[in-house]
Amino acid sequence: MALILGLESSCDETAAALVTTDRRVLAHKLARQEAAHRPYGGVVPEIAARAHVEALGPLIEGAFAEAGVTLADVDAVAATAGPGLIGGVMVGLVAGKALALAGRKPLIAINHLEGHGLSPRLTDPDLAFPYLLLLVSGGHCQLLLVEGVGRYRRLATTIDDAAGEAFDKTAKMLGLGFPGGPAVEEAAARGDPRAVPLPRPLLGSAEPHFSFAGLKSDVARKVGRYGVEDIAASFQQAVVDCLVDRTRRAMAQVQATALVVAGGVAANKAVRGALERLAAEAGMRFVAPPLWLCTDNAAMIGWAGAERFLAGFSDPLDTPARARWPLDPDAEKVRGAGVKA
Repeated sequence: MALILGLESSCDETAAALVTTDRRVLAHKLARQEAAHRPYGGVVPEIAARAHVEALGPLIEGAFAEAGVTLADVDAVAATAGPGLIGGVMVGLVAGKALALAGRKPLIAINHLEGHGLSPRLTDPDLAFPYLLLLVSGGHCQLLLVEGVGRYRRLATTIDDAAGEAFDKTAKMLGLGFPGGPAVEEAAARGDPRAVPLPRPLLGSAEPHFSFAGLKSDVARKVGRYGVEDIAASFQQAVVDCLVDRTRRAMAQVQATALVVAGGVAANKAVRGALERLAAEAGMRFVAPPLWLCTDNAAMIGWAGAERFLAGFSDPLDTPARARWPLDPDAEKVRGAGVKA
């Protein structure tokens, strides 16, 4: 059994966790920043980076105290090295490098998306490779075949906006506040998902990818013409329909042990329920991490570190922070996706 210290600071959550290779979370400390960003309706990178600097040290100390261990007991330090807001990523990665150097421990630089992608294996030891992963978050919307630790084959990505980004901007247009995803989901629960005609971009298309920019734009045209709750419900249903359609297409193309959903949008109950029904229809196992593991956290970074540690991976102390870091760097660039894909 090895003990991994995980650090996460890629967006607006600062977190530290101690995770073992036998799937125990000995401690997890997290500081959120919603109050700081709420007046602006979204995450302000400079505010986020400064908040990470203030919060990370006490969180690491708190995690060690909660677990009753010290740096000497740690076998490796895992820190998010990207993708994300570069100022925030640098805070956690530099802290991880300093702890690794001071304690003479291996550094494991974690791709934040790999943290999400491997997180279901933290709580489900029976989840075996290869599995089909729908990764849905504020910045990414991808379908990947997870063949093993560090081995990802991208099947689809968004050609414009991510699903989580569309949720956040829809919440802003509807005046629902920040963070947008939970706010839209709450309003949608009181609305009619059939009330507002909205597009389903690429639904039924032979192109494998996602698109949400047109849906987001049409929501803007509907504001003031329909009730807020009906728009929220109809928007959420449109996103669900697109996710299910694109995932169904991918399922028909690969052999996988399970359908897995991860990332912040995986916390949405309508999304989870629809994907679970899709998997059941196909006779495929459905796996999703518990809700607390869907949003950004350090337990998933610690677990990704544990998986990579067991596989023999480590990284040099001059490993750079990255704003962009695709899981499948060899994937063909798609129209409109730019470097984010």
